[in-house]
Amino acid sequence: MHKKENLYYPSEEVKKNANINNEEVYNKGGEDPISFWEERANDIVWREKWKESFSHNPPYFSWFSGGKLNITESFLDANKESDKTAVLFLPEPEEEGEKKISYKELYKEVNRFANALKSAGVKKGDPVGIYMPMIPEAVVAMLACARIGAMHTVVFSAFSSSALRIRMQDTSAKVLITADGYYRGGRVNNLKESADEGVKETSIEKVVVANRVNNEVSLNEKDVWWSDFIKDQPDELEAQEMDSEDPMFILYTSGSTGKPKGVIHTCGGYAVQTKATAKMIFDMKEDDIFWSMADIGWITGHTYTVYAPLICGATMVLFEGVPNWPQADRWASIIDDYKVSIFYTAPTAIRMFKMQTKEVKNELSSLRILGSVGEPIDEVSWEWFFREVGKERCPVVDTWWQTETGGVLITSLPGVGPFRPTFTGRPLPGVKFDILDSEGNSVPANKEGDLVIMPPFTPGMLRGLYKNEEKYIKTYFTEHGESIFYTSDTAYKDDNGLVRIVGRADDVIKVAGHRLTTGELENAITKNESVAECAVAGIKDEIKGEVPVAFLVLKEEREKEELHEEIAEKLRKDIGPIALIKNIYIVSDIPKTRSGKMMRRVIKKLFTGEDLGDLSTLSNPESVEILKEAIKKDE
Repeated sequence: MHKKENLYYPSEEVKKNANINNEEVYNKGGEDPISFWEERANDIVWREKWKESFSHNPPYFSWFSGGKLNITESFLDANKESDKTAVLFLPEPEEEGEKKISYKELYKEVNRFANALKSAGVKKGDPVGIYMPMIPEAVVAMLACARIGAMHTVVFSAFSSSALRIRMQDTSAKVLITADGYYRGGRVNNLKESADEGVKETSIEKVVVANRVNNEVSLNEKDVWWSDFIKDQPDELEAQEMDSEDPMFILYTSGSTGKPKGVIHTCGGYAVQTKATAKMIFDMKEDDIFWSMADIGWITGHTYTVYAPLICGATMVLFEGVPNWPQADRWASIIDDYKVSIFYTAPTAIRMFKMQTKEVKNELSSLRILGSVGEPIDEVSWEWFFREVGKERCPVVDTWWQTETGGVLITSLPGVGPFRPTFTGRPLPGVKFDILDSEGNSVPANKEGDLVIMPPFTPGMLRGLYKNEEKYIKTYFTEHGESIFYTSDTAYKDDNGLVRIVGRADDVIKVAGHRLTTGELENAITKNESVAECAVAGIKDEIKGEVPVAFLVLKEEREKEELHEEIAEKLRKDIGPIALIKNIYIVSDIPKTRSGKMMRRVIKKLFTGEDLGDLSTLSNPESVEILKEAIKKDE
């Protein structure tokens, strides 16, 4: 990698070996997005070619209609005789040692479980709940559902029983797949207990339980051990033929009200987009060992932990535990020990690594691509990640996407660039974005506006919200009309066309008529050496309308008033006097989703007394009480 002014560019060696290494792909994708995606569609296995590439009846659209396929045939059937490692499972207890599952073994295990599901009465189109930790059985369960055409609905294993219940009630699923428990940070968590509570008042008729930690669990009438469930099941099964537009899975994402939204993704478009983005963005090849740290309960876990590496014929790393336990640098040791070539993680994790391991002494010579996901990464963390982890050699692909988009849509391609810290990059080839003002007009460079996606959209984007057509239209196709997808994010482009995501549209703070975004304030604050992490929210002010407050997680103890003065001076210098922080709150944790997104709307509501809405997607719900105490203490 080499730097020119404020931009980084890939080295000649990176460009030489990259799947895409010139601007031509952007030109082709921009001129004819539909042809661009048609070409990518030829890269997966179809039983029958589609009849219509793209159709649009606003606010609805479809891709590859009439095409017949099953996503699992593109990697299970295609590699069913291969002894190559498909899944590299790294358990939290290191003494257990790794477990390698070949493509041949995965093919057989998926078929056994798929046959068992069919024997239990699960049919094409049926929703199936998966409430599991990061263990091989979770991957097998997902793929088995896809194999028979059932819609998997994965619920993050650390979610509460009530979060599970809400999702199972909404889908009316009859089968839940779970485990007795899981390891995390040296503790054994009893998952079966949460599952038992979560299936109450639902239509669940059967609960399949994988034995992970040998917990003493009570088996109810509905329960069956995984081993008994698959006993005597054949390891061959012809995959269910699916239409491209048939639903493949439902994944719930947080809503501003008390009920999460069930995002629907379809079979053909998701398969095409997943493989295409993996090859473009991560430069993925069959000899890669790809470690996405995302849990399967999140869209990143679906697309880039599970499906992308498999559909590319690579090896996926499935990591059970906490990356900084029992040693702070365990994550780095894993990269060295297993020759991980692509490492995809969140800014939250990067900041934690930086705080605990300022200088990374591991070689990390196997790495060739680094990725960041979850929220905009601040400049200090980007530079540290590039320098200490990538050794100034690896491109850092900062990625923007959502549960709704199904895959990454904005980034810098590793063989093309350019890369600029805090700027996500350019829209992918074949993707049409715009940045609009409140009147629906495109804004010039360096001016903020609403980030929107224009038709023809992309094949892997959502096709609706489960049982909630009205919310689908209101949430995504009302703000700027029924032909424009509203992302709810605010962004701007620089003079090079690189996009910077500055936060959710509701993360804009209007101070005395001036618009400030939480992202730019947080980026400035985290430059203070004492600050490990921060979240900014706007609260009401009688004179200025709104004023910002900041919640800080510190690397070291500091006197509050002194730190407040330092931050205020930095904001005056970087942004201007209008960016004056009214108050700072020193806390031990900040509410986040599992993907690392800070839940600023929750923070904001702590000051208004409003109902906090859906908290089921928080990975650390206890942090809400921590913030409440900090606010109360300061009153």
